[in-house]
Amino acid sequence: MLVTIRKAANGLLEITFPYNPVLVDKIKSVKGRVWNPTGKFWTAPETEDNLRELKRLFNEYGLIMDLGAGGCEDDTAIQPSFAATINHSKDTLRLKGYSFKTIKAYTGHIRRFLIYCQTEPSELSRVNIRDYILKLMDEDKVTNNYIHQVIGGIKFLFEVVLHKPEELRDIYYPKKERKLPVVLSEDEVCSILKSVSNLKHKAIIYLVYSSGLRVGEVVRLKEEDIDYQRMLLVVRQGKGKKDRVTLLSKLSLGAIKSYMEKYRPGEWLFPGQNEKEHITERTVQKVFENACKVAEIKKKVSVHTLRHSFATHLLEGGTDLRYIQELLGHNSSKTTEIYTHVSTKSIGRIQSPLDKLNI
Repeated sequence: MLVTIRKAANGLLEITFPYNPVLVDKIKSVKGRVWNPTGKFWTAPETEDNLRELKRLFNEYGLIMDLGAGGCEDDTAIQPSFAATINHSKDTLRLKGYSFKTIKAYTGHIRRFLIYCQTEPSELSRVNIRDYILKLMDEDKVTNNYIHQVIGGIKFLFEVVLHKPEELRDIYYPKKERKLPVVLSEDEVCSILKSVSNLKHKAIIYLVYSSGLRVGEVVRLKEEDIDYQRMLLVVRQGKGKKDRVTLLSKLSLGAIKSYMEKYRPGEWLFPGQNEKEHITERTVQKVFENACKVAEIKKKVSVHTLRHSFATHLLEGGTDLRYIQELLGHNSSKTTEIYTHVSTKSIGRIQSPLDKLNI
């Protein structure tokens, strides 16, 4: 059972954990706690008393605290050898050029693994790995895709940090689930775009859909990334630390210009409350969630759904899959091919046999 505490907006903490009556009773003792039914998490004021109380209540459950501006986890509550191993892993990942998100994910998995095993890192073995993975499957009911990431972090720990690659023998990746992406119709996208009135938020949502951006890419845009003459957008150091070029629509450009004329941003195209930092991904998610409420979207969607919709709508409009792959920044065409399974381009031409019956 894992409990995660993150810094949220407006001086709040965001607390998440799989449903468990015992944990629910514990969180109810925290001052000012409120349940968020939409996001499926609890919030509480970020005070020293609350932080102290949360550590006391949940430390035994593999507590992960993500409170720093850089997303650093709090390792003060675990024993020194574990903290040293985590820091060594983090530094090695940085030296090898891994992305911020991968570093955060891998060190988080390594931390939870160490806390569960309660074994000195030098004495860890394949038995610990197998027990931990089975626990995640049987007790925590996590997905196979999540297990893949867990094994990636543990594999890095044993191969690169502990220098014990032989312990990875007989450690298998479970078969990945194949889930089709949720896609919005063009009318649904239009409703969402119309529901955003704030100029800054409108420019962000327009760009995500019209250019097929990841949320982490749109928040890190700078004005210099806009090619006004060629009507292109340069995405710098996207996933996999790759630059790429994608579309810039006329409507998006208009939204950007209206926003910039009023707000005149500095270093970042979309700064946060602190102008020296870009807007947070969580803020963009919140903006999108609110827009979906106003637009009365019933599907289970996130900002990333706009990227899926961008690709699907291009495919349905006749754009070659190879071009869509380039616009999205996919390494493999197999990743892009998933959109052929949700496109109505071919399926829409097929008539159900029921509609041929004379009923």
